[in-house]
Amino acid sequence: MSTAAASHLSPAFPERAAWGTASKLRAWQQAALTAYLRATPRDFLAVATPGAGKTTYALRLATELLGRGAVSAVTIVAPTEHLKTQWAEAAARVGIHIDPKFSNSSARHSSEYDGVALTYAQVASRPALHRARTESAPTLVILDEVHHGGDNLSWGDAIREAFEPATRRLALTGTPFRSDTSPIPFVTYAEDADGIRRSAADYTYGYAEALRDGVVRPVLFLAYGGAMRWRTRAGDEIAARLGEPMTKDATAQAWRTALDPKGEWVPSVLAAADKRLTEVRRGVPDAGGLVIASNQTAARAYARTLEAITGEKPTVVLSDDAGSSARIEQYAASDSRWMVAVRMVSEGVDVPRLCVGVYATSTSTPLFFAQAVGRFVRARRRGETASVFLPSVPVILEHAARLEEERDHALDRVSKAGDVAAMWAEEDALLSAANRTSRTPDLDAMTFEALESDAEFDHVLFDAKQFGLNASVGSDEEQEYLGLPGLLEPDQMAVLLRERQTAQSTRRPRKAEQPVSAHRALAAQRQELNKLVSAWARKSGSPHAVVHHELRRSCGGPALDEATSEQVAARVEKIRAWFVGRR
Repeated sequence: MSTAAASHLSPAFPERAAWGTASKLRAWQQAALTAYLRATPRDFLAVATPGAGKTTYALRLATELLGRGAVSAVTIVAPTEHLKTQWAEAAARVGIHIDPKFSNSSARHSSEYDGVALTYAQVASRPALHRARTESAPTLVILDEVHHGGDNLSWGDAIREAFEPATRRLALTGTPFRSDTSPIPFVTYAEDADGIRRSAADYTYGYAEALRDGVVRPVLFLAYGGAMRWRTRAGDEIAARLGEPMTKDATAQAWRTALDPKGEWVPSVLAAADKRLTEVRRGVPDAGGLVIASNQTAARAYARTLEAITGEKPTVVLSDDAGSSARIEQYAASDSRWMVAVRMVSEGVDVPRLCVGVYATSTSTPLFFAQAVGRFVRARRRGETASVFLPSVPVILEHAARLEEERDHALDRVSKAGDVAAMWAEEDALLSAANRTSRTPDLDAMTFEALESDAEFDHVLFDAKQFGLNASVGSDEEQEYLGLPGLLEPDQMAVLLRERQTAQSTRRPRKAEQPVSAHRALAAQRQELNKLVSAWARKSGSPHAVVHHELRRSCGGPALDEATSEQVAARVEKIRAWFVGRR
């Protein structure tokens, strides 16, 4: 078979399938192709982590089916207008001519094309038209990021109506699948041992496998917390620290306060991310950065901040239109530093040089998070590491820690009470709709007013392990992590992180003593202890109360609010020792 040409090569072979499509297949692509051609099913679901090369795999399969006469036309369905163009250009490189400009109003395309590229919304607006097209010739339908077929009931019904007559259907998605229970067209569900119906993929290639194969980059997550202050709708002023335990509503409002462009958190994190980008570009000269914003107003403000920091105007992508596609393509081909976007760049868009990201959005679903991180993981050569800056929000840190887990789409699932991801499900839908319009409402203003924020470096998360202790923005301790080399193998990165954490833990900088009242000194000690307890709780998975209890048991003394300065200092020393392995 013609596809066996590269079967002897390692999937980590340098410079192969860096983007778009390639003449040689990676090992997983060859295995998935072999599985398909052996079974020749009507429906096939391939689940592969973002950056693994789903486009290459799908187009190679399309060339095989066209060459064998199994189909004579190809229809590609993608989430966005930009991806239609991206698919068409990738298809052209393997001799398949796809019309990305096909419109429902014209209902026709030139005979020189082998098929068309559509969006899910385009199909949903005229399913009967696309059914007639599908019936007119034996057709392969490629459903890119097929989970969008479950975005709402009408879309799912439209996709079923349009493509039920298709000769072959290839469904593609990354992981995780969906966080809701909307069924996805042409996906098979099977009951597990608990009686829950879950999606059954025909071939799965997860992030952990791709990381082992060198197909994707490892990700270094840099988490930032800080002090937030906001005013509620009732007029109450609330102060809290991002990353410390609080109610769901308070967490959401602290998070949105951090993302407010008028505060200090965003400029501080963007400045840190730009320092990280400078370091990465020492080893990867064309490395780029992407800021993912919640809405268009914030995106414009972030772009102005980045221009002030870097002296270079970033590329701004605000909506899903032809002009946005051109800007993305121009950025991808350049060596400029930053791009700022709302949501359209978070899924499927192919800019291999993106190495540094800032997750400056309040979107909390695991699906969106995985797709967003997927923009940074495509490997071009060994040693490249992605760096993603995150707010210290529990649900986001959990997504980061669980990046390597594989998930199936589960139906019949009952949402747990207090599920943080579920809390924003409705808002995510509103954001998605709003970002398809030219004007985006200020969601923050609907519920509260952000007053002020500052940023503090919390820790680094790498390979689901936490490194580093809290440090001030601009401090030497923060710089040690921002200055990590941009080209390191994963095991080298882990060793270096451990070394820097040990150095930070054992360093005892002395400041000039100044007269401080006893109550302020004790309050500062308690704050320091609470920060360390919070960091240890994240690292160990133990509740804060359990950590405080263990410290009290080890060091003696009363509860924290009754402890003396000496007793609090002893607990600080004890927990610092835990971080360097001395229990």
